[in-house]
Amino acid sequence: MSGGSVLAELMAQGVREGTDLVTLRAIAEEAGELGATRALARMGLSDERAQADVKELRELLTAWREAKSSAWKAVVGWVMRLGCALLLAGLAMRLGFQEWLK
Repeated sequence: MSGGSVLAELMAQGVREGTDLVTLRAIAEEAGELGATRALARMGLSDERAQADVKELRELLTAWREAKSSAWKAVVGWVMRLGCALLLAGLAMRLGFQEWLK
């Protein structure tokens, strides 16, 4: 039985026999399953390669985040080094070490 036919059968059973809590839960579960299956199919993730594709996309996203993080750390490191170099140069000028540079 396909998901749609199971859902239709549960709905018919609910109409015939009245709906109890178990039937309502079964209807909700089947409707959710059917909706999820349709959504995955619309996104192109219903075949056997979908799990591998999603795993690969997650790995790429993780690599991108790590690269972005390390790039920011490198930029901050270079800015700090430049700031320290300028501070030392300014301190050297202030203390009269500019004669050493000549």
